[in-house]
Amino acid sequence: MTRSFPWVWILLAAVLLLIPGPAGRLLLDLLGGLTLTLLLLPLLAGGAAFLGWQLLKRRLRTCPACGLASVGTPVCPACGTVFSAEDGSADSSWGDGLGTTPDVDPRNVTINVDAVDVDAVSPLNQSPD
Repeated sequence: MTRSFPWVWILLAAVLLLIPGPAGRLLLDLLGGLTLTLLLLPLLAGGAAFLGWQLLKRRLRTCPACGLASVGTPVCPACGTVFSAEDGSADSSWGDGLGTTPDVDPRNVTINVDAVDVDAVSPLNQSPD
């Protein structure tokens, strides 16, 4: 038994799309909304993934002894080093990138800068003789 091609359904869909009636408008709005959702879904998923990564990165703690990154544990799971209370995430601290801060108070530090004449020192600026 062969199935006939559904000409009736195709004609009905064409009439609904071509006649500006409420059913045709509803069908066009539904198709437009589905198309827009399918086009914007990757952008929405990427934004959600970015926000999730930022939240996870904020909770990561890096062990100052072995460098293992872990989430929400008071003790390093690899080496057993106890995290101190002021040890935060790697992006909220400054120093060596391992979640530790240096023992230097930045208010009491002086930075010495030596001025050097670049034209006199650089061998690349010499003219060919």
